[in-house]
Amino acid sequence: MTNLITFIGSGKGTWAHVQEVIKNEEWEKIFIITDEFGAKNFQAEKEVEFILVNPKRYLKDLSLDIKKNLEGKIMDTEVAINFISGNGKEHMALLSAILKLGLGMRFVALTPKGVKEI
Repeated sequence: MTNLITFIGSGKGTWAHVQEVIKNEEWEKIFIITDEFGAKNFQAEKEVEFILVNPKRYLKDLSLDIKKNLEGKIMDTEVAINFISGNGKEHMALLSAILKLGLGMRFVALTPKGVKEI
């Protein structure tokens, strides 16, 4: 099984998509990167681990925060990433952190035929 990493941004319109990605696939672990508001208000049907970040930090610092919070938690060589929620700065920080951890990545999204790699 693969680990899923996704963002929960401030726009609630994307949360339903993330909830469906979580619900409709079997995941080893689910990591949700968000701020305190997201961690307090997002509800998932499965166990998730919230990685709390301050999205106002500089890009490099945000990437380092994500990397530090993921280090030692992923035993596989790749992760599944969903970028439906969040913004470009957050996505760039995650990509940088994943690459610095030496992990491969594949992008997944909810489609009319279920969760698929894109």
